[in-house]
Amino acid sequence: MMLKRARIIADFQFGRGSGRALFGEDTTFQLSNTGRLRHLFRGDERIATVRARDGLLTLSSLGAKLLYDHLPAPKRRVTILDEVAPYIAKGGTAFAKHVVEVDPEIRAGEEVLVVDEGGHLIATGKAVLSLEEMMEISRGPAVLVRSGQEED
Repeated sequence: MMLKRARIIADFQFGRGSGRALFGEDTTFQLSNTGRLRHLFRGDERIATVRARDGLLTLSSLGAKLLYDHLPAPKRRVTILDEVAPYIAKGGTAFAKHVVEVDPEIRAGEEVLVVDEGGHLIATGKAVLSLEEMMEISRGPAVLVRSGQEED
């Protein structure tokens, strides 16, 4: 039941088939004190957390990698300059002036994958700006990075 619920949330948030890509049959989960789905794991490694505020998922590095492997480019991706990729991979904020390209379907507040100019996954986080704002504004954060790929 909980696995099915997690897959439905992922399909709604990231697109059809994302639930199965993120949460295999071996997925385990942890409930909150109120009995709601909270954390999803593969072995000892966290895949995602269900936000209490809105019931949507935040991805760990593993979750980002699984989603990255499932979704074709440029889905859910914010491409940033190669020169700042090492900083962002360590968990640094992706600023608007470093954004090169954005999936046109991304809206502010959504969970996104941050990639370098070569298309390699470097982080996951929350988009702060819309597509137009990311491409036009030259100041301020574009993506608040939650988990860089070099942090683990």
